Amino acid sequence: MLYSQDRTKQRQFLARSWQKFTNKESLEPLETLLASIIKIHPEYHDLINNVDLDYFPEQGEVNPFLHINLHLALRDQLSINQPAGIKEVYDKLLAKLKDEHAVEHLMMDCIAEMIFSSQKNNSPMDHHAYFRCIQNQVDNNECR
Repeated sequence: MLYSQDRTKQRQFLARSWQKFTNKESLEPLETLLASIIKIHPEYHDLINNVDLDYFPEQGEVNPFLHINLHLALRDQLSINQPAGIKEVYDKLLAKLKDEHAVEHLMMDCIAEMIFSSQKNNSPMDHHAYFRCIQNQVDNNECR
């Protein structure tokens, strides 16, 4: 159900996954992955149940549902090394920063930038620009 175009259904799936985790109920693999992402974000634990709340980035608000889904998207990309070479970039950043969560956040910034640019310009997502952005993270963090 997570891959629905319906925002409310997506959010409900995340909230249910977190609730099942906190209640120590049996989880499906995707629910386990989502719960592991939510777990490392204690600032979202109380927000995740409010599926109707709106978030306004222009007012400095972070949308926890979007943030969790960006983690999920990146982890999916890493699991299949798509775009090709993304796992190598991740490994280089991880060797330098030694913090999986921080590395994911650096790379997620590039995903968010690609999505924002696509929406702003009403154009397809530029996957080449995305990969250049994550490669620049290596250069900017002086990874070898």
